[in-house]
Amino acid sequence: MNDILNEVGATFAYGAVGIALMALGYLVVEVTTPGRLGKQIWTEGNRGAALLLAAKLFGIGGIVFTAIVTSDNDLSDGLIDTAVFGGCGIVLMIIAFLLLDVVTPGKLGATLVDADGGGKAIHPAGWVVAAADLGVAAIVAGAVS
Repeated sequence: MNDILNEVGATFAYGAVGIALMALGYLVVEVTTPGRLGKQIWTEGNRGAALLLAAKLFGIGGIVFTAIVTSDNDLSDGLIDTAVFGGCGIVLMIIAFLLLDVVTPGKLGATLVDADGGGKAIHPAGWVVAAADLGVAAIVAGAVS
């Protein structure tokens, strides 16, 4: 019974770190795109904004997953590794976004969430940014393992 209680506690601890990292990922998308992200996605049905957020959250989830799997059953070290590598992943995703912004015309964040004036279509650049986020996440997950 003690083992299961320890595992439940670890699950909630990792879950809290993972959710905090995904909330940080949400804030990154909020800051790098114009307008209120929640309104764009849930009220206006903006597909470009949804793609950006989904790719970032999926990538962060992959990093968190890898950090947990490779934690060697040491909860405190695993939580620290998860937070550190998750933070590294987010920082690297920001850097990748900024580099893409430099090489694209206009402001990339605005282009991604306003492809057709209403966000009903996904601008092709959205797929590039999503792939960059997932690629960076894979690199960080590889570095964790």
